[in-house]
Amino acid sequence: MSRPTIESLLQIMARLRDPDGGCPWDLEQTFATIAPYTVEEAYEVADAIDRKDLHGLRDELGDLLLQVVFHARMAEEQGAFAFGDVVAAICDKMVRRHPHVFADEQVGDAKAQTVAWDEHKRRERDAAGHDDTSALAGIARGLPEWQRAVKLQHKAAKVGFDWPGPAPVIEKLHEEIDEVRAEFDAVAADPTDAFARDRLEDEIGDLLFVCANIARHAKVDVGSALRRANLKFERRFRLMEVMAAAEGIHLSTLPLDAQDAYWNRAKREEGK
Repeated sequence: MSRPTIESLLQIMARLRDPDGGCPWDLEQTFATIAPYTVEEAYEVADAIDRKDLHGLRDELGDLLLQVVFHARMAEEQGAFAFGDVVAAICDKMVRRHPHVFADEQVGDAKAQTVAWDEHKRRERDAAGHDDTSALAGIARGLPEWQRAVKLQHKAAKVGFDWPGPAPVIEKLHEEIDEVRAEFDAVAADPTDAFARDRLEDEIGDLLFVCANIARHAKVDVGSALRRANLKFERRFRLMEVMAAAEGIHLSTLPLDAQDAYWNRAKREEGK
């Protein structure tokens, strides 16, 4: 049997979406219903990379490719575009944005290439008739909010609106923590105060925005850092459960101070 190609995948998707004998679930889907799966698959690709699981990465990239094929098929059914048009568009874009590779332009280094890339994107937006001239133009609203925060900060920094270094950002973090604490106190004083709860949400948002700014100044990817924190918490909590179970105890039966003792044991165990 010959090795499957992209054409094989396109034919499979066409069959799944065929009103005459296709899959009922696939036939019910729309761009809106498939979009969350597309985002999820992209995160699973990132997770496989984070775990250095190349076998898993192969499978996750296939799942992500299926999402592209799914969207392209639905667009083709509406007469908008087909998979081939998607391929042609990205090929054209990559050649157009790399004139130092595919044409005669010169670029000094990766930093200069980043500047040139942004300028190509700006010209493309202008050519497409986009009338947003803000320095913040072009940041997709569908991005995860932590990623959007970093992009907003990065674009503002390009016109000089930025902290000079991490120290004032850390000072701002302490200021935001104090403001969050004050709003927690306001909510505790009157849990029915909708305005206090709204202010609390607003201040927590400011706190998270500053945390993203700290990561940007540290040149640390927020998503990667949070993934590491999540993995660390999960690893230690599961170890707590194992330790307690080995002593015939379920964590849910213990008060917080006893659970915290297991947490500290788990931390020490990791340090061995």
